[in-house]
Amino acid sequence: MVSPMPSYVDHIADPDRSCAIVVHRGVWRAAPENSLLAIERAISAGYEVVEIDVRRSSDGELFLLHDDTLERMAGLNREPETLTLQQLSSLKLRNRDGGATNEFTGERLPSLKEVFDLTRDRIFIHLDVKHREMIPDVIACARSMGVDQQVDFWGDLRNHQDLSWIREKVEPHGVPFMAKTRLNAADAASQLDLLFKLSPFLCEIYFDRLEQVVGQAALFQERGIALWVNTLDSVSCAGFTDTAALKDPDAIWGRLIDAGVSAIQTDEPEALRAYIGARA
Repeated sequence: MVSPMPSYVDHIADPDRSCAIVVHRGVWRAAPENSLLAIERAISAGYEVVEIDVRRSSDGELFLLHDDTLERMAGLNREPETLTLQQLSSLKLRNRDGGATNEFTGERLPSLKEVFDLTRDRIFIHLDVKHREMIPDVIACARSMGVDQQVDFWGDLRNHQDLSWIREKVEPHGVPFMAKTRLNAADAASQLDLLFKLSPFLCEIYFDRLEQVVGQAALFQERGIALWVNTLDSVSCAGFTDTAALKDPDAIWGRLIDAGVSAIQTDEPEALRAYIGARA
């Protein structure tokens, strides 16, 4: 008998697991990013978490797309929010990360409901909701489809207004929330104070020096806050990039894991998994 899938929070809190691999926009090197096929390939490959980008159509439905326009992935110079879900769902997606050099595929732009049907009890989801005011609607969708403990909701925690918004709009629903905290900001001490007041299960951290992470590691652990870092080339910190990790994984992924980071978002999930396996 297959064991039931634990909650996202319980999985992240498990002291016996390896560093979690977060697959950025699905396995997009073998399918269009943010497509059902890219997500299915992440599931089939056995990854733990997939990141997806969520927007809202002109008729109020939720769908997957990263960019502010449809040009890169669907070859249409339109803002996606100006189209209905039916119009969006008719659009074929370019392969991989899109652009004119990638051919169109049979994959179409998916709705969030289609994604939840595909992923339920199979993989955890990091939801990058492009506009914060959409989060209550995304929570409602996740709850109605029975996946609200298998996804995370993510946002800035820079000031007391952010904290108040999270406590009003997110906390009452009992869903996993991941904060974003900048250890490299001028107000880092204030951001940490807010973080420790909220004590989310997971925190995405930004830093200029890894020592900034190491210096707070004991406090994070004491409060049960797991740490998440992006090594995506476009949004990495202090040179801790996927490109650098492919050349010297010990210097990038290894140092992050040794510093207490327990979830890494990457465009190179296969290489990261091989590295973690070799460390075991």
